[in-house]
Amino acid sequence: MRFTDELRELAKDSWEQSLDHPFVQGVVKGDLSLEVFRYYILQDIYYLKHYGKVHAMAAAQADDFSVTAMLAGKAKSTAQAELTVHEEHASILNITAEDLEYFKPAPTTYSYTSHLYRATQSGSLAQTVAAMLPCYWLHAEIGKLNEQAEPEKEIYRTIYICERI
Repeated sequence: MRFTDELRELAKDSWEQSLDHPFVQGVVKGDLSLEVFRYYILQDIYYLKHYGKVHAMAAAQADDFSVTAMLAGKAKSTAQAELTVHEEHASILNITAEDLEYFKPAPTTYSYTSHLYRATQSGSLAQTVAAMLPCYWLHAEIGKLNEQAEPEKEIYRTIYICERI
Protein backbone atom coordinates (compact mmCIF):
# COMPACT_ATOMS: atom_id res chain seq x y z
CA MET A 1 0.00 0.00 0.00
CA ARG A 2 1.33 3.45 -0.91
CA PHE A 3 1.96 5.93 1.88
CA THR A 4 -0.72 8.28 0.51
CA ASP A 5 -3.22 5.40 0.55
CA GLU A 6 -2.36 4.78 4.20
CA LEU A 7 -2.90 8.45 4.99
CA ARG A 8 -6.19 8.47 3.14
CA GLU A 9 -7.36 5.42 5.09
CA LEU A 10 -6.37 7.00 8.41
CA ALA A 11 -8.36 10.12 7.52
CA LYS A 12 -11.34 8.19 6.12
CA ASP A 13 -13.96 9.38 8.62
CA SER A 14 -12.97 13.05 8.37
CA TRP A 15 -12.65 12.74 4.61
CA GLU A 16 -16.14 11.33 4.20
CA GLN A 17 -17.55 14.06 6.43
CA SER A 18 -15.90 16.64 4.18
CA LEU A 19 -17.34 15.10 1.02
CA ASP A 20 -20.83 14.98 2.53
CA HIS A 21 -20.61 18.33 4.31
CA PRO A 22 -23.79 20.44 4.00
CA PHE A 23 -21.78 23.27 2.40
CA VAL A 24 -20.40 20.98 -0.32
CA GLN A 25 -23.80 19.44 -0.94
CA GLY A 26 -25.41 22.89 -1.00
CA VAL A 27 -23.01 23.98 -3.75
CA VAL A 28 -23.51 20.74 -5.67
CA LYS A 29 -27.31 21.07 -5.51
CA GLY A 30 -27.22 24.85 -5.86
CA ASP A 31 -29.43 25.49 -2.85
CA LEU A 32 -26.81 26.90 -0.49
CA SER A 33 -27.87 30.31 0.84
CA LEU A 34 -26.03 33.21 -0.74
CA GLU A 35 -25.26 34.56 2.75
CA VAL A 36 -23.37 31.38 3.62
CA PHE A 37 -21.63 31.42 0.23
CA ARG A 38 -20.63 35.07 0.72
CA TYR A 39 -19.01 34.15 4.05
CA TYR A 40 -17.15 31.31 2.31
CA ILE A 41 -15.91 33.59 -0.49
CA LEU A 42 -14.55 36.09 2.04
CA GLN A 43 -12.71 33.28 3.83
CA ASP A 44 -11.44 31.85 0.56
CA ILE A 45 -10.13 35.18 -0.72
CA TYR A 46 -8.07 35.46 2.46
CA TYR A 47 -6.96 31.84 2.25
CA LEU A 48 -5.94 31.94 -1.40
CA LYS A 49 -3.81 35.04 -0.93
CA HIS A 50 -1.81 33.10 1.62
CA TYR A 51 -1.94 29.81 -0.27
CA GLY A 52 -0.33 31.51 -3.26
CA LYS A 53 2.42 32.92 -1.04
CA VAL A 54 3.04 29.48 0.47
CA HIS A 55 3.51 28.10 -3.05
CA ALA A 56 6.07 30.82 -3.72
CA MET A 57 7.86 29.98 -0.46
CA ALA A 58 7.80 26.28 -1.38
CA ALA A 59 9.30 27.18 -4.76
CA ALA A 60 12.22 28.77 -2.93
CA GLN A 61 12.71 25.57 -0.90
CA ALA A 62 13.11 23.34 -3.96
CA ASP A 63 16.57 22.21 -5.05
CA ASP A 64 15.32 21.03 -8.45
CA PHE A 65 14.67 24.06 -10.65
CA SER A 66 11.83 22.33 -12.52
CA VAL A 67 10.05 21.95 -9.17
CA THR A 68 10.79 25.61 -8.42
CA ALA A 69 9.25 26.59 -11.76
CA MET A 70 6.18 24.39 -11.23
CA LEU A 71 5.50 25.77 -7.74
CA ALA A 72 6.09 29.34 -8.87
CA GLY A 73 3.60 28.70 -11.68
CA LYS A 74 1.06 27.42 -9.13
CA ALA A 75 1.57 30.59 -7.08
CA LYS A 76 0.94 32.68 -10.18
CA SER A 77 -2.14 30.71 -11.27
CA THR A 78 -3.60 30.91 -7.78
CA ALA A 79 -3.18 34.67 -7.83
CA GLN A 80 -4.59 35.04 -11.34
CA ALA A 81 -7.29 32.44 -11.96
CA GLU A 82 -8.70 31.83 -8.51
CA LEU A 83 -8.76 35.44 -7.43
CA THR A 84 -10.33 36.48 -10.72
CA VAL A 85 -13.19 34.08 -10.07
CA HIS A 86 -13.49 35.41 -6.54
CA GLU A 87 -13.55 38.99 -7.78
CA GLU A 88 -16.50 38.01 -9.98
CA HIS A 89 -18.21 36.36 -7.02
CA ALA A 90 -17.45 39.38 -4.84
CA SER A 91 -19.19 41.58 -7.36
CA ILE A 92 -22.27 39.35 -7.49
CA LEU A 93 -22.33 39.01 -3.69
CA ASN A 94 -21.80 42.75 -3.07
CA ILE A 95 -18.49 42.26 -1.28
CA THR A 96 -16.91 45.68 -1.10
CA ALA A 97 -13.32 46.86 -0.80
CA GLU A 98 -14.26 47.95 2.72
CA ASP A 99 -15.47 44.41 3.53
CA LEU A 100 -12.09 43.10 2.46
CA GLU A 101 -10.14 45.80 4.29
CA TYR A 102 -11.83 45.07 7.63
CA PHE A 103 -12.14 41.33 7.13
CA LYS A 104 -11.19 39.04 10.01
CA PRO A 105 -10.65 35.38 9.12
CA ALA A 106 -12.50 32.65 10.95
CA PRO A 107 -10.37 30.78 13.50
CA THR A 108 -10.14 27.70 11.27
CA THR A 109 -9.08 29.76 8.24
CA TYR A 110 -6.47 31.58 10.27
CA SER A 111 -5.25 28.34 11.89
CA TYR A 112 -4.82 26.52 8.57
CA THR A 113 -2.99 29.39 6.89
CA SER A 114 -0.78 29.67 9.97
CA HIS A 115 -0.11 25.93 9.75
CA LEU A 116 0.94 26.36 6.12
CA TYR A 117 3.39 29.12 7.05
CA ARG A 118 4.81 27.05 9.92
CA ALA A 119 5.39 24.20 7.47
CA THR A 120 7.38 26.56 5.21
CA GLN A 121 9.50 27.58 8.19
CA SER A 122 10.58 23.98 8.76
CA GLY A 123 12.96 24.34 5.83
CA SER A 124 11.67 21.12 4.28
CA LEU A 125 9.93 21.16 0.91
CA ALA A 126 8.38 17.80 1.77
CA GLN A 127 6.71 19.23 4.90
CA THR A 128 5.45 22.25 2.98
CA VAL A 129 3.98 20.10 0.21
CA ALA A 130 2.44 17.75 2.78
CA ALA A 131 0.72 20.73 4.40
CA MET A 132 -0.59 21.97 1.02
CA LEU A 133 -1.69 18.58 -0.31
CA PRO A 134 -5.05 18.20 1.49
CA CYS A 135 -6.49 21.24 -0.30
CA TYR A 136 -5.59 19.90 -3.74
CA TRP A 137 -6.56 16.37 -2.89
CA LEU A 138 -9.95 17.11 -1.34
CA HIS A 139 -11.05 19.62 -3.97
CA ALA A 140 -10.06 17.21 -6.74
CA GLU A 141 -12.10 14.41 -5.20
CA ILE A 142 -15.12 16.67 -4.63
CA GLY A 143 -14.96 17.72 -8.27
CA LYS A 144 -14.56 14.17 -9.53
CA LEU A 145 -17.42 12.79 -7.43
CA ASN A 146 -19.76 15.56 -8.51
CA GLU A 147 -18.64 16.24 -12.07
CA GLN A 148 -22.12 15.61 -13.46
CA ALA A 149 -23.81 18.02 -11.04
CA GLU A 150 -25.69 20.98 -12.44
CA PRO A 151 -26.39 23.33 -9.53
CA GLU A 152 -29.60 25.36 -9.73
CA LYS A 153 -27.88 28.72 -9.23
CA GLU A 154 -25.34 29.79 -11.84
CA ILE A 155 -22.95 31.22 -9.25
CA TYR A 156 -22.40 27.69 -7.94
CA ARG A 157 -21.76 26.34 -11.43
CA THR A 158 -18.88 28.79 -11.79
CA ILE A 159 -17.14 27.74 -8.56
CA TYR A 160 -17.90 24.12 -9.24
CA ILE A 161 -16.15 24.26 -12.60
CA CYS A 162 -13.07 25.70 -10.88
CA GLU A 163 -13.02 22.81 -8.42
CA ARG A 164 -12.84 20.33 -11.32
CA ILE A 165 -9.67 21.88 -12.76
